[in-house]
Amino acid sequence: MDKNLSQIKTDIYDKHSLTITNFITEKESKEYDACRFQLNGRHIISRSAKITTKKNGQFVTFWKRINNSPIQPFNCNDKFDYLIVNTRMNKKLGQFVFPKSVLIDKGIISTEKREGKRAFRVYPKWDVAKSKQAQLSQQWQLNYFYEITNLTDLNRVNELYIGR
Repeated sequence: MDKNLSQIKTDIYDKHSLTITNFITEKESKEYDACRFQLNGRHIISRSAKITTKKNGQFVTFWKRINNSPIQPFNCNDKFDYLIVNTRMNKKLGQFVFPKSVLIDKGIISTEKREGKRAFRVYPKWDVAKSKQAQLSQQWQLNYFYEITNLTDLNRVNELYIGR
């Protein structure tokens, strides 16, 4: 388990009786801490986003490969409930908890009518979104974000993981 997820487990999950089971590290996308697990029975795909020098926001990959085929976006028929994206900047740590349905609506997951994305940018609350597209992305993404501090609202965490 990577540093970000380990801290979130200790600071949030353990305090909120959210239990990780069936943890599997993915062989590909290790640089994004790619893994899958269940959290109180919900199927989770987890990634850590990376800061890049050319653009604001943080970059995260979100693709799959079947056998030796080229990489492809996740599909609405894939078995998972949430994509979580862990973000860190200096001492700030946060987590996006994206329900599968939202990722379908935003065109990130493939459907019969449209191909999804293999990567995208996330904009935590501490990032300044400069372009219009970045501002629009940050606006919807922050509905699924919480920052991990000693004042984290556990009701918010509950709402993100259980209430939707």
